Amino acid sequence: MRKLLVIIQDRLSEIIEKGEITERYYNPGDLFDEVHILMTNDDTPDPAPLGRMVGRARLVLHNLPAGRLLAATTLGWQSRLLKRWAEPAISIARELRPDLIRCHGCGVNAFIAHQVNRKFGVPYVVSLHTNPDQAIYTDGLSHARLASAKAFEKIQNSALQNARLVLPVYKPIIPYLDRLNVKNYRVAYNVLNPSHLRRKEDYALHSPPRIICVGRQIIGKIPENLIIAVSKLPDARLSMIGDGEYHEYLKKVAEGSGAGDRIEFIRAMPNDELCDRMTDYDIFAAHSDYTEISKAVLEPLLSGMPVIVNRLSESPVPELEGDFAMLVNNTSAGYHSALKLLIEDDKTREKTGRRAFEHSRALWDPSVTEANFAGIYTEIISSK
Repeated sequence: MRKLLVIIQDRLSEIIEKGEITERYYNPGDLFDEVHILMTNDDTPDPAPLGRMVGRARLVLHNLPAGRLLAATTLGWQSRLLKRWAEPAISIARELRPDLIRCHGCGVNAFIAHQVNRKFGVPYVVSLHTNPDQAIYTDGLSHARLASAKAFEKIQNSALQNARLVLPVYKPIIPYLDRLNVKNYRVAYNVLNPSHLRRKEDYALHSPPRIICVGRQIIGKIPENLIIAVSKLPDARLSMIGDGEYHEYLKKVAEGSGAGDRIEFIRAMPNDELCDRMTDYDIFAAHSDYTEISKAVLEPLLSGMPVIVNRLSESPVPELEGDFAMLVNNTSAGYHSALKLLIEDDKTREKTGRRAFEHSRALWDPSVTEANFAGIYTEIISSK
């Protein structure tokens, strides 16, 4: 019986609430008979909807809350005190004896995996979903949080150096690993929705034109220039799907632009529904100051949508290099020009969408990415 231990910092109840359930996400290829998920928080999610995320495997949930005061109680991430905190997780691993450990992100969860590896020899892999260096810069952390992040880096570095494999899910994460001199990494793109992504076949323009923007409405992802651009396009409709601390601000921007009646705001939509409805729109547009390409952009690309995204002049997004997406300056004029072209030129709109699909399916098709993770897991387990 194959057993996988997944250690996460996320709150699964929030994933359920957002409808971000991806089939076999925690059990790619249905490789494992049991999947144990250890959450480093006090979350108590309903296990029923999570069943889809482990496929045919039996799901078991565990908790080891870290809490906001863990940095203080461990005197600034002292390894000796962290080991004491991690003892319950070590006991779980001792009883379980998993074949593999997977960490999503490199926090205290990776510290646990490292300790289990040292005690029992269980191999572990760590996936990185952001570039910590850029996250610290872009998110504008306070001096206290920045100091804590820097102090924790020694723990992170040790966990990454001793992992069997580090899996950055996007290329822009590689500079962080290079800075830490981590050699054992391989880019492995996240698995997208395997059953509800639909390919766009009909590129006939709706009347009025339909534009969709999906993404967290947080600092670094504030598409106000898109809203202003849409306000200058007669009759065009924009659907803003997402939530965050800038949600109400963006609603005020929409009202102030005079196009409030043509811009709808939807705080959340189940991912299955979003993927089903994506191709009912004519154009996807978004804004991000992050160099990592988000799931919210990958999904429309893989659906064959014409996609507009702002360019980053200093640190271009590697995954967006090519002619399959329209990159614009982050100005209302930049978005307006691209939207106007795609609305008025039927051939360009269709050509852009079909290029997006052809480029994306080789890299990000769920069957490709899931098989990649399944192959990595099999390779590691077989070499134990």
